[in-house]
Amino acid sequence: MFFLKVLAIIVPVIAVLYFLMIMPRMIHRPSREPFTKVLYAHRGLHDNTSDAPENSMVAFKKAVDGGFGIECDVQLTKDNVPVIFHDFTLARVARYEEGKAPEDAVINEDGSIGVKGKVIDYTYDELMAFHLLDSEEKIPKFEDFLKLVNGKVPLIVELKIEFTDLSLCGVVDKMLATYNGLYCIESFNPLGVHWYRKNHPEVMRGQLSDAFHKDKPDEFKGPMYFILTNLLLNFITKPDFIAYNHKYADNISRRLCRSLYKNVAAAWTIKSEEELERAKKNFDIFIFDSFVPKTGAKL
Repeated sequence: MFFLKVLAIIVPVIAVLYFLMIMPRMIHRPSREPFTKVLYAHRGLHDNTSDAPENSMVAFKKAVDGGFGIECDVQLTKDNVPVIFHDFTLARVARYEEGKAPEDAVINEDGSIGVKGKVIDYTYDELMAFHLLDSEEKIPKFEDFLKLVNGKVPLIVELKIEFTDLSLCGVVDKMLATYNGLYCIESFNPLGVHWYRKNHPEVMRGQLSDAFHKDKPDEFKGPMYFILTNLLLNFITKPDFIAYNHKYADNISRRLCRSLYKNVAAAWTIKSEEELERAKKNFDIFIFDSFVPKTGAKL
């Protein structure tokens, strides 16, 4: 009997704590409307087998010309230049000039020779010695990307913060402060989202997440990934939107954020017309690649 009484107290308390932990921003929300009118080209309108690979200036120009919004990834070089590149490591996408690969270059699974190390290991000038996949494209400066887009389409800027160094936030924010266009920011790292909550609450901010353990159980394990999967740090970051892997739309925390708290839901990454149609009942913003939507840029 005593056990049941204790349980009757503990269960509601845990439930209340859970709902408080996943609660996103509820007051003074920026308008969602401008961001929900277009589809977003993931890393630009790219094709990695063409001369317009991911996160290249050519891919970004194609997206702008098509009227698509753009999702891109920003991180810092060794000399603190913000550049657009997705992976922390260079090997998958960056290539040496012909005949210049060192003996200890990275051999990728497909047999290609990739650049060793991380973006942060090189200065911007050193990165200019490499090219993106089989194209002639180079890793773009964030500054040049902003000049190219010039407010023509909305942007989702992902902050690539590997651990606890938040210097990227200030550098990127300084550039965005003078940018004449619509943008929001997002990050997998809650520290980056919290930086914007603290320093620029007027900017629309998003928490990126995934059911980490489902795709890579050996890589993503431990309590932190459980916390991130279930959005249990929302009470600290107070995001305006949750960007979640569309394959795991049934995650209960994600669903509650949208249905109960009326938080904006962004889907990544949609890779077919069929996936886009299925996602429409669960999400408000759609990030796509690997195909061009039949509707064009507009929803």
